[in-house]
Amino acid sequence: MHKPHLVVLSGAGISAESGLKTFRDSEDGLWNGYDIEDVATPLAWKRNKKLVLDFYNYRRREVLNASPNAAHCLLATLETDYNVTIVTQNIDDLHERAGSKRVIHLHGEIVKKCSEYSKAETWPCKEDILPGELAPDGGQMRPFIVWFGEPVYLMEDAFQIASEADIFAVIGTSLQVYPAAGLIHAVPRLAMRFVVDRSIPLKDDLHGFTKIELPATIGVASMVEMLSQGI
Repeated sequence: MHKPHLVVLSGAGISAESGLKTFRDSEDGLWNGYDIEDVATPLAWKRNKKLVLDFYNYRRREVLNASPNAAHCLLATLETDYNVTIVTQNIDDLHERAGSKRVIHLHGEIVKKCSEYSKAETWPCKEDILPGELAPDGGQMRPFIVWFGEPVYLMEDAFQIASEADIFAVIGTSLQVYPAAGLIHAVPRLAMRFVVDRSIPLKDDLHGFTKIELPATIGVASMVEMLSQGI
């Protein structure tokens, strides 16, 4: 039996309800007390590797201590009736831990590491990365993260997936981060569309989307109910 293809673009809002702070919540420009320019750019890495490692080690511990919430779990259960692909801007593994089997991480994964020379090969990472910890190619190990200023290497795949959606849902993202926000323009004209967020952005290109202005844990449940009713 053919299952409709449900493509989900998820953002920081879905993980915020698991206790993970989002960058857009940081009005002072700081992220857990760190200036982004000091910890999340290639220049920051060149300038102070230990500071960058300390920041991501802290974030990794936060992720590992967090648990998937009801929104993550509901999306996983949809795989019974839908062919679900999750394209996420999040670097945590909460979708996977909730049971989702096909997850594309546009901005990398905090529970993986790679050489500073190449992202072609990765290794699982559940512990701190230490200065002097080298990859087989001799490069310092770094978090497998797409930093500001680095190319989002899976964007082409994501656009192809969005173009094949029967149902497209935007969950927990402000649609302010490009190129990911541009995925909504790849969705087929006849696809069913939803946007779930506690504060839905006022964007002209959300015309045709069913808007559910609720936190993800509540809003995804509403979306699932609508899907079951064929709305």
